[in-house]
Amino acid sequence: MPGPKGLDPSSSPRALLGAELRHAREKAGLTQEELGQPLFVSGSFIGQLEAGTRRMMPEYAVKIDEVLGTNGFFERNCEASTKSKYPDHFAEAAEAEAIATAIKEYAPLLVPGLLQTEAYARAIFRAYQPTATEAVIDELVAARLERAHLLDDPTKPLLWTVLDEAVLRRKVGEPAETAEALRHVAAMARRHRVIVQVLPFDAGAHAAMGGALKLMAFDDAPPLAYLQGPGAGQLEDDPATVTRHQLAYDLIGAMALSPKESLALIDSVAEDYSHEDQP
Repeated sequence: MPGPKGLDPSSSPRALLGAELRHAREKAGLTQEELGQPLFVSGSFIGQLEAGTRRMMPEYAVKIDEVLGTNGFFERNCEASTKSKYPDHFAEAAEAEAIATAIKEYAPLLVPGLLQTEAYARAIFRAYQPTATEAVIDELVAARLERAHLLDDPTKPLLWTVLDEAVLRRKVGEPAETAEALRHVAAMARRHRVIVQVLPFDAGAHAAMGGALKLMAFDDAPPLAYLQGPGAGQLEDDPATVTRHQLAYDLIGAMALSPKESLALIDSVAEDYSHEDQP
């Protein structure tokens, strides 16, 4: 399996640790598959550690030090690579998202985090944590808005999202705030920065009814799928599992409205919310 190319060790602690892992593995004369065997993980998982798309957990660090004879280096340094501003169930997915070349997401209930406005995000976090202090909510909102800077690059990553019609119909915050959120999504689509489709209610049963789905592709590592539920998330790297989720996404994309029709519906619903605020 080819190793990651052009990794910038200065980009993050995880990237640095991945670069050091690749160097130590190659120095020991082991392939990714050979290093993965005593850790009971696949060679592709080792490749993801080296590429920085997966975080190195302490139990893996200890075993890697043992296999590669690195005198506790990875155990000592993996803590920095696991620190995150995001909740534990989402941290690894958020960090993988930041280096993905393509992101495809099905959102059944909420505007995806990368496309949320400040008011929309604040309303969501307040609903999640009704007794939290304003300082806590401010910190959560700031982290979410910081993620959105991923789209400041005009071309990468490719973001293709399918919104369930429920996303449009559920009022989050005040009507004007929901209208603003939907218009922001539409504006990003009109600038050709994202591809947006809406899966209408009348499409009926579909392949992703189990919940939210995010697919991520990378230049130098295998693709990942992230499945999310209330307060929980699971990052999948098994090729067969990822392929199955890719098929589910393709199927709902085929059932969804075209991008042009989707924009028209988003605009219409946003206009309805705007009228709600009028006396």
